[in-house]
Amino acid sequence: MSTDNRLNKASQSNALLMLITRLHFYIGLFIGPFILVAALTGTLYILTPQIENALYKEALITDSTGPSRPLSAQIAAARESLNKDLTLFAVRPAPEHGDTTRVMFLDTTTASGARAVFIDPATLAVKGDMAVYGTSGILPFRMTLDFLHRQLLLGEFGRNYSELAASWLWIVAFGGLFLWYKGGKKNAADVATRTPYLKTRKNHSQLGLILFLGLFFFSATGLTWSKWAGGNISTVRQSLGWYTPSPNTQLANIDASKNTDELFDQVLATARNAGIDAHKIEIKPPRKANTAWFVREIDRSWPTQVDSVAIDPTDMKVVSRADFASFPIVAKLIRWGVDFHMGVLFGVVNQILLVFFGLGLCTMVIWGYLMWWRRRPAPGATSKPLLEAWQKLSTPTKCTVLLVAIALGIALPAMGVSLVCLLIIDALRWKKATL
Repeated sequence: MSTDNRLNKASQSNALLMLITRLHFYIGLFIGPFILVAALTGTLYILTPQIENALYKEALITDSTGPSRPLSAQIAAARESLNKDLTLFAVRPAPEHGDTTRVMFLDTTTASGARAVFIDPATLAVKGDMAVYGTSGILPFRMTLDFLHRQLLLGEFGRNYSELAASWLWIVAFGGLFLWYKGGKKNAADVATRTPYLKTRKNHSQLGLILFLGLFFFSATGLTWSKWAGGNISTVRQSLGWYTPSPNTQLANIDASKNTDELFDQVLATARNAGIDAHKIEIKPPRKANTAWFVREIDRSWPTQVDSVAIDPTDMKVVSRADFASFPIVAKLIRWGVDFHMGVLFGVVNQILLVFFGLGLCTMVIWGYLMWWRRRPAPGATSKPLLEAWQKLSTPTKCTVLLVAIALGIALPAMGVSLVCLLIIDALRWKKATL
Protein backbone atom coordinates (compact mmCIF):
# COMPACT_ATOMS: atom_id res chain seq x y z
CA MET A 1 0.00 0.00 0.00
CA SER A 2 1.41 3.38 -0.99
CA THR A 3 2.04 6.16 1.48
CA ASP A 4 -0.79 8.24 -0.02
CA ASN A 5 -3.25 5.36 0.35
CA ARG A 6 -2.25 4.82 3.97
CA LEU A 7 -2.65 8.51 4.72
CA ASN A 8 -6.05 8.61 3.00
CA LYS A 9 -7.23 5.54 4.93
CA ALA A 10 -6.05 7.07 8.20
CA SER A 11 -7.77 10.34 7.33
CA GLN A 12 -11.07 8.54 6.62
CA SER A 13 -10.78 6.58 9.85
CA ASN A 14 -10.19 9.78 11.80
CA ALA A 15 -13.14 11.47 10.09
CA LEU A 16 -15.45 8.56 10.97
CA LEU A 17 -14.15 8.57 14.53
CA MET A 18 -14.78 12.31 14.74
CA LEU A 19 -18.32 11.85 13.36
CA ILE A 20 -19.23 9.12 15.86
CA THR A 21 -17.60 11.03 18.72
CA ARG A 22 -19.64 14.12 17.93
CA LEU A 23 -22.86 12.14 17.51
CA HIS A 24 -22.21 10.33 20.80
CA PHE A 25 -21.77 13.72 22.47
CA TYR A 26 -24.99 15.11 20.98
CA ILE A 27 -26.99 12.06 22.05
CA GLY A 28 -25.63 12.36 25.56
CA LEU A 29 -26.24 16.11 25.76
CA PHE A 30 -29.74 16.28 24.26
CA ILE A 31 -31.18 12.76 24.68
CA GLY A 32 -29.39 12.04 27.96
CA PRO A 33 -32.11 13.67 30.12
CA PHE A 34 -34.78 11.41 28.59
CA ILE A 35 -32.63 8.32 29.15
CA LEU A 36 -31.94 9.41 32.73
CA VAL A 37 -35.63 9.91 33.53
CA ALA A 38 -36.56 6.57 31.93
CA ALA A 39 -33.87 4.76 33.92
CA LEU A 40 -34.79 6.46 37.18
CA THR A 41 -38.55 5.95 36.89
CA GLY A 42 -38.04 2.37 35.74
CA THR A 43 -35.88 1.69 38.79
CA LEU A 44 -38.55 3.14 41.08
CA TYR A 45 -41.16 0.89 39.47
CA ILE A 46 -39.01 -2.22 39.93
CA LEU A 47 -38.35 -1.41 43.60
CA THR A 48 -42.00 -1.23 44.60
CA PRO A 49 -43.93 -4.56 44.22
CA GLN A 50 -43.44 -5.44 47.87
CA ILE A 51 -44.36 -1.89 48.93
CA GLU A 52 -47.59 -2.04 46.93
CA ASN A 53 -48.50 -5.42 48.41
CA ALA A 54 -48.06 -3.94 51.88
CA LEU A 55 -50.03 -0.79 51.05
CA TYR A 56 -53.04 -2.75 49.79
CA LYS A 57 -52.75 -5.76 52.07
CA GLU A 58 -56.35 -5.37 53.30
CA ALA A 59 -57.65 -5.76 49.74
CA LEU A 60 -55.28 -8.51 48.64
CA ILE A 61 -55.25 -10.81 51.67
CA THR A 62 -57.95 -12.42 53.80
CA ASP A 63 -57.66 -14.45 56.98
CA SER A 64 -61.06 -16.10 56.69
CA THR A 65 -61.33 -19.87 56.60
CA GLY A 66 -63.65 -22.24 54.84
CA PRO A 67 -64.29 -23.34 51.25
CA SER A 68 -64.51 -20.83 48.43
CA ARG A 69 -68.00 -19.89 47.30
CA PRO A 70 -68.91 -20.24 43.60
CA LEU A 71 -67.54 -17.56 41.29
CA SER A 72 -71.10 -16.58 40.39
CA ALA A 73 -71.76 -15.73 44.05
CA GLN A 74 -68.52 -13.75 44.29
CA ILE A 75 -69.45 -11.82 41.14
CA ALA A 76 -72.91 -11.10 42.54
CA ALA A 77 -71.32 -9.70 45.71
CA ALA A 78 -69.06 -7.48 43.61
CA ARG A 79 -71.94 -6.20 41.48
CA GLU A 80 -74.00 -5.44 44.57
CA SER A 81 -71.21 -3.28 45.98
CA LEU A 82 -71.09 -1.00 42.94
CA ASN A 83 -72.84 2.36 42.94
CA LYS A 84 -73.41 2.25 39.17
CA ASP A 85 -73.91 -0.27 36.39
CA LEU A 86 -70.56 -1.30 34.92
CA THR A 87 -69.57 -3.89 32.33
CA LEU A 88 -67.77 -6.91 33.78
CA PHE A 89 -64.85 -7.83 31.53
CA ALA A 90 -62.79 -10.32 33.54
CA VAL A 91 -62.53 -12.33 36.75
CA ARG A 92 -59.32 -13.50 38.40
CA PRO A 93 -60.11 -16.23 40.93
CA ALA A 94 -58.13 -16.21 44.18
CA PRO A 95 -54.76 -17.81 43.29
CA GLU A 96 -54.11 -19.28 46.74
CA HIS A 97 -55.93 -19.83 50.01
CA GLY A 98 -55.87 -16.47 51.79
CA ASP A 99 -55.95 -14.42 48.58
CA THR A 100 -58.94 -12.47 47.28
CA THR A 101 -60.76 -12.77 43.98
CA ARG A 102 -60.64 -9.84 41.56
CA VAL A 103 -63.89 -9.07 39.77
CA MET A 104 -62.96 -6.51 37.14
CA PHE A 105 -65.17 -3.95 35.42
CA LEU A 106 -64.69 -1.38 32.69
CA ASP A 107 -64.72 2.09 34.22
CA THR A 108 -63.75 5.12 32.17
CA THR A 109 -63.51 7.28 35.30
CA THR A 110 -60.25 5.55 36.28
CA ALA A 111 -56.85 6.32 34.75
CA SER A 112 -56.51 2.75 33.51
CA GLY A 113 -60.09 2.32 32.32
CA ALA A 114 -60.49 -0.69 34.61
CA ARG A 115 -61.66 -1.20 38.18
CA ALA A 116 -61.51 -4.27 40.41
CA VAL A 117 -63.67 -5.27 43.34
CA PHE A 118 -61.74 -7.56 45.68
CA ILE A 119 -63.92 -10.31 47.15
CA ASP A 120 -63.18 -12.69 50.01
CA PRO A 121 -63.94 -16.03 48.31
CA ALA A 122 -65.05 -17.67 51.56
CA THR A 123 -67.27 -14.96 53.09
CA LEU A 124 -68.13 -12.86 50.00
CA ALA A 125 -67.04 -9.76 51.91
CA VAL A 126 -65.85 -6.83 49.80
CA LYS A 127 -62.21 -6.27 50.76
CA GLY A 128 -61.40 -3.44 48.36
CA ASP A 129 -62.45 -1.48 45.30
CA MET A 130 -59.85 0.33 43.18
CA ALA A 131 -58.35 0.86 39.73
CA VAL A 132 -56.18 -1.89 38.28
CA TYR A 133 -53.97 -1.96 35.20
CA GLY A 134 -52.49 -4.46 32.80
CA THR A 135 -51.86 -8.18 32.87
CA SER A 136 -49.68 -7.68 35.93
CA GLY A 137 -52.72 -6.26 37.73
CA ILE A 138 -50.86 -3.39 39.34
CA LEU A 139 -52.78 -1.12 41.70
CA PRO A 140 -52.93 2.71 41.97
CA PHE A 141 -49.49 3.18 43.61
CA ARG A 142 -47.48 1.29 41.00
CA MET A 143 -49.87 2.36 38.26
CA THR A 144 -48.74 5.93 38.84
CA LEU A 145 -45.09 4.86 38.65
CA ASP A 146 -45.78 2.83 35.51
CA PHE A 147 -47.44 5.79 33.78
CA LEU A 148 -44.59 8.01 34.98
CA HIS A 149 -42.06 5.65 33.40
CA ARG A 150 -44.10 5.12 30.26
CA GLN A 151 -45.38 8.63 29.50
CA LEU A 152 -44.49 11.04 32.35
CA LEU A 153 -48.20 11.24 33.29
CA LEU A 154 -48.75 13.23 30.07
CA GLY A 155 -50.99 10.76 28.26
CA GLU A 156 -50.34 9.65 24.69
CA PHE A 157 -48.09 12.63 23.97
CA GLY A 158 -45.81 11.64 26.83
CA ARG A 159 -45.11 8.26 25.25
CA ASN A 160 -42.80 10.04 22.82
CA TYR A 161 -40.28 10.63 25.61
CA SER A 162 -39.81 6.93 26.41
CA GLU A 163 -39.74 6.02 22.72
CA LEU A 164 -37.07 8.67 22.16
CA ALA A 165 -34.96 7.24 24.98
CA ALA A 166 -35.37 3.63 23.80
CA SER A 167 -34.67 4.55 20.16
CA TRP A 168 -31.30 6.14 20.94
CA LEU A 169 -30.17 3.90 23.82
CA TRP A 170 -28.77 1.09 21.68
CA ILE A 171 -27.17 3.56 19.28
CA VAL A 172 -25.35 5.41 22.03
CA ALA A 173 -24.26 2.03 23.43
CA PHE A 174 -22.72 0.89 20.14
CA GLY A 175 -21.18 4.33 19.62
CA GLY A 176 -19.59 4.19 23.05
CA LEU A 177 -18.25 0.69 22.37
CA PHE A 178 -16.73 1.90 19.10
CA LEU A 179 -15.08 4.88 20.79
CA TRP A 180 -13.69 2.65 23.53
CA TYR A 181 -12.32 0.21 20.94
CA LYS A 182 -10.73 2.93 18.83
CA GLY A 183 -9.04 4.83 21.59
CA GLY A 184 -10.56 4.73 25.02
CA LYS A 185 -9.08 1.34 25.94
CA LYS A 186 -5.51 2.37 25.16
CA ASN A 187 -3.41 3.08 28.20
CA ALA A 188 -6.59 3.54 30.24
CA ALA A 189 -4.91 2.67 33.51
CA ASP A 190 -2.05 5.07 32.80
CA VAL A 191 -4.07 8.12 31.79
CA ALA A 192 -6.92 7.67 34.27
CA THR A 193 -5.03 9.36 37.07
CA ARG A 194 -3.80 12.37 35.09
CA THR A 195 -6.92 14.55 35.22
CA PRO A 196 -10.40 14.35 36.75
CA TYR A 197 -11.81 14.32 33.21
CA LEU A 198 -9.81 11.26 32.17
CA LYS A 199 -10.68 9.46 35.38
CA THR A 200 -14.38 10.14 34.81
CA ARG A 201 -14.07 9.01 31.18
CA LYS A 202 -12.47 5.76 32.29
CA ASN A 203 -15.27 5.10 34.79
CA HIS A 204 -17.90 6.00 32.19
CA SER A 205 -16.36 3.62 29.64
CA GLN A 206 -15.87 0.71 32.02
CA LEU A 207 -19.41 0.93 33.36
CA GLY A 208 -20.67 1.14 29.79
CA LEU A 209 -18.87 -2.10 28.94
CA ILE A 210 -20.45 -3.81 31.96
CA LEU A 211 -23.93 -2.59 31.03
CA PHE A 212 -23.58 -2.91 27.24
CA LEU A 213 -25.75 -5.98 26.71
CA GLY A 214 -28.35 -4.56 29.09
CA LEU A 215 -28.44 -1.27 27.17
CA PHE A 216 -29.19 -3.13 23.96
CA PHE A 217 -31.72 -5.45 25.65
CA PHE A 218 -33.73 -2.70 27.35
CA SER A 219 -33.71 -0.61 24.20
CA ALA A 220 -35.12 -3.50 22.15
CA THR A 221 -37.75 -4.58 24.66
CA GLY A 222 -38.71 -0.98 25.41
CA LEU A 223 -39.31 -0.30 21.73
CA THR A 224 -41.85 -3.14 21.53
CA TRP A 225 -44.14 -1.03 23.78
CA SER A 226 -43.61 2.21 21.87
CA LYS A 227 -46.19 3.79 19.60
CA TRP A 228 -44.34 4.46 16.34
CA ALA A 229 -41.42 2.03 16.36
CA GLY A 230 -43.58 -0.52 18.16
CA GLY A 231 -46.06 -0.44 15.28
CA ASN A 232 -43.24 -1.09 12.81
CA ILE A 233 -41.94 -3.94 14.96
CA SER A 234 -45.41 -5.51 15.08
CA THR A 235 -45.66 -5.33 11.28
CA VAL A 236 -42.29 -7.05 10.87
CA ARG A 237 -43.22 -9.73 13.41
CA GLN A 238 -46.46 -10.49 11.61
CA SER A 239 -44.76 -10.69 8.21
CA LEU A 240 -42.08 -13.07 9.55
CA GLY A 241 -44.50 -15.21 11.55
CA TRP A 242 -43.04 -14.09 14.87
CA TYR A 243 -46.42 -13.21 16.36
CA THR A 244 -47.62 -14.56 19.70
CA PRO A 245 -50.22 -17.31 19.11
CA SER A 246 -53.71 -16.77 20.53
CA PRO A 247 -56.84 -18.97 20.49
CA ASN A 248 -59.46 -18.33 17.85
CA THR A 249 -62.53 -17.12 19.73
CA GLN A 250 -64.88 -16.87 16.74
CA LEU A 251 -68.01 -19.02 16.94
CA ALA A 252 -71.30 -19.24 15.04
CA ASN A 253 -74.84 -18.65 16.27
CA ILE A 254 -73.95 -17.72 19.85
CA ASP A 255 -76.28 -15.28 21.61
CA ALA A 256 -74.21 -12.95 23.82
CA SER A 257 -77.20 -12.33 26.11
CA LYS A 258 -77.01 -15.94 27.32
CA ASN A 259 -73.51 -15.45 28.75
CA THR A 260 -74.63 -15.11 32.36
CA ASP A 261 -72.51 -14.95 35.50
CA GLU A 262 -73.52 -18.53 36.34
CA LEU A 263 -71.38 -19.76 33.43
CA PHE A 264 -68.13 -18.62 35.09
CA ASP A 265 -67.97 -21.72 37.30
CA GLN A 266 -68.59 -24.09 34.38
CA VAL A 267 -66.02 -22.30 32.23
CA LEU A 268 -63.46 -22.46 35.05
CA ALA A 269 -64.03 -26.21 35.50
CA THR A 270 -63.70 -26.80 31.75
CA ALA A 271 -60.46 -24.81 31.59
CA ARG A 272 -58.99 -26.72 34.54
CA ASN A 273 -59.87 -30.04 32.91
CA ALA A 274 -58.21 -28.80 29.71
CA GLY A 275 -54.88 -28.27 31.45
CA ILE A 276 -55.09 -24.62 32.48
CA ASP A 277 -53.47 -25.39 35.81
CA ALA A 278 -51.65 -22.19 36.81
CA HIS A 279 -52.67 -20.65 40.12
CA LYS A 280 -53.04 -17.26 38.45
CA ILE A 281 -55.66 -17.25 35.71
CA GLU A 282 -58.09 -14.81 34.13
CA ILE A 283 -61.56 -15.58 32.76
CA LYS A 284 -63.07 -13.26 30.16
CA PRO A 285 -66.71 -13.56 29.06
CA PRO A 286 -67.61 -12.65 25.47
CA ARG A 287 -68.53 -9.01 24.94
CA LYS A 288 -70.23 -9.60 21.60
CA ALA A 289 -72.21 -12.30 19.82
CA ASN A 290 -70.58 -15.36 18.21
CA THR A 291 -67.56 -15.22 20.49
CA ALA A 292 -66.13 -17.88 22.81
CA TRP A 293 -65.18 -17.47 26.44
CA PHE A 294 -61.48 -16.87 26.93
CA VAL A 295 -59.41 -18.28 29.80
CA ARG A 296 -55.69 -17.62 30.12
CA GLU A 297 -52.88 -18.25 32.55
CA ILE A 298 -51.21 -15.03 33.70
CA ASP A 299 -48.22 -16.27 35.69
CA ARG A 300 -45.23 -14.52 34.10
CA SER A 301 -42.67 -15.80 36.60
CA TRP A 302 -40.35 -18.67 35.75
CA PRO A 303 -41.40 -21.23 34.59
CA THR A 304 -43.71 -19.19 32.39
CA GLN A 305 -47.38 -20.20 32.46
CA VAL A 306 -49.34 -18.38 29.76
CA ASP A 307 -51.43 -21.12 28.12
CA SER A 308 -54.90 -20.04 26.98
CA VAL A 309 -58.11 -21.64 25.72
CA ALA A 310 -61.34 -20.59 24.02
CA ILE A 311 -64.49 -22.32 25.29
CA ASP A 312 -67.87 -22.71 23.58
CA PRO A 313 -70.51 -21.85 26.24
CA THR A 314 -73.19 -24.00 24.61
CA ASP A 315 -71.47 -27.33 25.25
CA MET A 316 -68.49 -26.30 27.40
CA LYS A 317 -65.94 -27.65 24.95
CA VAL A 318 -62.53 -26.17 24.18
CA VAL A 319 -62.67 -24.97 20.58
CA SER A 320 -59.19 -23.48 20.33
CA ARG A 321 -56.06 -23.17 22.43
CA ALA A 322 -52.56 -21.71 22.47
CA ASP A 323 -49.94 -23.42 24.61
CA PHE A 324 -46.67 -21.73 25.46
CA ALA A 325 -44.79 -24.96 24.76
CA SER A 326 -45.82 -24.71 21.10
CA PHE A 327 -44.96 -21.01 20.68
CA PRO A 328 -42.32 -20.19 18.03
CA ILE A 329 -38.93 -19.62 19.65
CA VAL A 330 -39.00 -15.91 18.78
CA ALA A 331 -42.39 -15.50 20.49
CA LYS A 332 -40.98 -17.24 23.57
CA LEU A 333 -37.91 -14.99 23.61
CA ILE A 334 -40.11 -11.91 23.31
CA ARG A 335 -42.32 -13.15 26.16
CA TRP A 336 -39.30 -13.79 28.40
CA GLY A 337 -37.67 -10.51 27.39
CA VAL A 338 -40.73 -8.43 28.24
CA ASP A 339 -41.23 -10.24 31.55
CA PHE A 340 -37.57 -9.75 32.49
CA HIS A 341 -37.85 -6.06 31.56
CA MET A 342 -40.80 -5.76 33.95
CA GLY A 343 -38.90 -7.52 36.74
CA VAL A 344 -41.27 -10.48 37.14
CA LEU A 345 -39.50 -13.37 35.37
CA PHE A 346 -37.06 -14.32 38.15
CA GLY A 347 -38.63 -12.67 41.16
CA VAL A 348 -36.38 -10.81 43.60
CA VAL A 349 -33.22 -11.75 41.66
CA ASN A 350 -34.75 -10.10 38.60
CA GLN A 351 -35.52 -6.99 40.64
CA ILE A 352 -31.95 -6.77 41.98
CA LEU A 353 -30.45 -7.06 38.49
CA LEU A 354 -32.75 -4.36 37.11
CA VAL A 355 -32.07 -2.00 40.00
CA PHE A 356 -28.32 -2.46 39.44
CA PHE A 357 -28.76 -1.73 35.74
CA GLY A 358 -31.06 1.26 36.29
CA LEU A 359 -28.77 2.91 38.83
CA GLY A 360 -25.76 2.10 36.65
CA LEU A 361 -27.37 3.79 33.65
CA CYS A 362 -28.24 6.85 35.75
CA THR A 363 -24.61 6.99 36.90
CA MET A 364 -23.34 6.77 33.32
CA VAL A 365 -25.50 9.69 32.22
CA ILE A 366 -24.35 11.79 35.17
CA TRP A 367 -20.71 10.95 34.46
CA GLY A 368 -21.30 11.93 30.83
CA TYR A 369 -22.52 15.38 31.86
CA LEU A 370 -19.62 15.68 34.29
CA MET A 371 -17.19 14.97 31.44
CA TRP A 372 -18.85 17.64 29.32
CA TRP A 373 -18.72 20.16 32.17
CA ARG A 374 -15.03 19.56 32.76
CA ARG A 375 -14.23 19.91 29.06
CA ARG A 376 -16.79 22.54 28.11
CA PRO A 377 -15.58 25.17 25.64
CA ALA A 378 -14.38 28.46 27.05
CA PRO A 379 -16.73 31.45 26.58
CA GLY A 380 -16.64 32.51 22.94
CA ALA A 381 -14.94 29.30 21.79
CA THR A 382 -16.64 26.75 19.53
CA SER A 383 -16.11 23.00 19.24
CA LYS A 384 -16.00 21.16 15.93
CA PRO A 385 -19.50 20.62 14.49
CA LEU A 386 -20.79 17.28 13.22
CA LEU A 387 -20.96 18.60 9.67
CA GLU A 388 -17.23 19.26 9.63
CA ALA A 389 -16.57 15.57 10.24
CA TRP A 390 -19.18 14.69 7.62
CA GLN A 391 -17.42 16.77 4.96
CA LYS A 392 -14.19 14.85 5.51
CA LEU A 393 -15.78 11.47 4.78
CA SER A 394 -15.32 9.83 1.38
CA THR A 395 -18.29 9.68 -0.98
CA PRO A 396 -18.88 5.91 -0.48
CA THR A 397 -18.79 6.36 3.30
CA LYS A 398 -21.17 9.31 3.10
CA CYS A 399 -23.62 7.23 1.05
CA THR A 400 -23.42 4.35 3.51
CA VAL A 401 -23.96 6.60 6.53
CA LEU A 402 -26.84 8.37 4.79
CA LEU A 403 -28.59 5.12 3.83
CA VAL A 404 -28.23 3.73 7.36
CA ALA A 405 -29.57 6.97 8.85
CA ILE A 406 -32.59 6.99 6.51
CA ALA A 407 -33.37 3.32 7.19
CA LEU A 408 -33.16 3.81 10.95
CA GLY A 409 -35.18 7.01 10.73
CA ILE A 410 -37.99 5.15 8.97
CA ALA A 411 -37.88 2.18 11.34
CA LEU A 412 -37.51 4.36 14.44
CA PRO A 413 -39.44 7.58 13.71
CA ALA A 414 -38.68 9.22 17.06
CA MET A 415 -34.98 8.75 16.36
CA GLY A 416 -35.37 10.05 12.81
CA VAL A 417 -37.17 13.25 13.80
CA SER A 418 -34.78 13.96 16.66
CA LEU A 419 -31.77 13.32 14.39
CA VAL A 420 -33.05 15.98 12.00
CA CYS A 421 -33.35 18.36 14.96
CA LEU A 422 -29.77 17.57 16.02
CA LEU A 423 -28.54 18.23 12.49
CA ILE A 424 -30.34 21.58 12.40
CA ILE A 425 -28.71 22.56 15.70
CA ASP A 426 -25.34 21.46 14.34
CA ALA A 427 -25.86 23.37 11.08
CA LEU A 428 -26.61 26.54 13.01
CA ARG A 429 -23.42 26.03 15.03
CA TRP A 430 -21.49 25.40 11.79
CA LYS A 431 -22.85 28.62 10.32
CA LYS A 432 -21.94 30.53 13.46
CA ALA A 433 -18.43 29.06 13.49
CA THR A 434 -17.76 30.03 9.87
CA LEU A 435 -18.96 33.63 10.13
